[in-house]
Amino acid sequence: MRWAWLAAVLAALVVTAGTGVALYLVHAPAVEIVKTAGVAGGAVVALYALWLNDRRRKVEEARHSLESEKVADERFARSVELLGNEADQVRVGAMHALAWLARSTPRYRQTVLDVLCAYLRRPFDHPAYKVQADDPNRADSEVAQEIRLEHQVRLTAQRLIKDTLSWGDHDDDVHYDLDLTDASLEYFSLDGRRINWLTARRAQFYGITRFRKVHVLKPALFSGARFLGRLELNEARFEGGISFQEAVLAHEVELSGASVGRFFHASDHPPAHQIGELNVQPNTEFRIPAPGWQLTGSTETAGLGLRDHVEQDARGGADGVPGDGDGLGNGKVPAKADEAGAVGLHGE
Repeated sequence: MRWAWLAAVLAALVVTAGTGVALYLVHAPAVEIVKTAGVAGGAVVALYALWLNDRRRKVEEARHSLESEKVADERFARSVELLGNEADQVRVGAMHALAWLARSTPRYRQTVLDVLCAYLRRPFDHPAYKVQADDPNRADSEVAQEIRLEHQVRLTAQRLIKDTLSWGDHDDDVHYDLDLTDASLEYFSLDGRRINWLTARRAQFYGITRFRKVHVLKPALFSGARFLGRLELNEARFEGGISFQEAVLAHEVELSGASVGRFFHASDHPPAHQIGELNVQPNTEFRIPAPGWQLTGSTETAGLGLRDHVEQDARGGADGVPGDGDGLGNGKVPAKADEAGAVGLHGE
């Protein structure tokens, strides 16, 4: 830094001398020569000082950014560690810390969603689910303290997932993935949220499930899922297709204003009570016929000879069970060419 200042001073002297000589050659007054040469030399020093301050500012910003990332990394690691704490209030606090981190540090948002989804994929059973699965809040059953506390933690995780996702009609918002395979969810709501890839294979939905005005860009996979309460899909958009392969839709399904594109795999047994109609977009491929479903739009059955492909990753494909890729399934859900692979989406 000392040499840089020395170079700046020498440059100022050269400019000052050069300016003085130039003015002298044109016979300028001595006072004017001194004043102008001094101003020129001072300008060089001032410009260097400005450049130096700007450089220091950038270095400081870079250092601050690195420190912020380090703090965020440490906070994330600590919060994930606390999710395994025995105390329910500690787990709830850890989830809120993760949600705050997702809002303040966008690069962590997908990771935080993955962690919250992983928590909900942990095995959980509530006595009310066996008494009144369509509306557990109305069930009159005794609940052990441990289950009651864990129940509240899981409801917190559901709410924070919804709060973390993008919402509204802003096209520049980022769409994030959700993987809720095998999760037990209660009164689950994603109203108005924007999702990239939604996987909920074999998930159990208790109480009212609300997907009103949800926007899913990639496939929404509910293969083998059980909707044990009302399912609300009002004005939902499933642009990447939707699969209800071997899903159970035990109560009414609200379809008013909902639409589907790319592909549609209907459940073997359509909902007994449907409100409204599901709008099928042009060029949407049907994996199997959908008798009993209330459809409108491009409802001609197509795609019965589609390629036989099974996904092998967490996004709605084969779940790693041996023999699950031969179309015979694993005793839970047949691994047919039903969803992403069936319409050529396995590369996405």
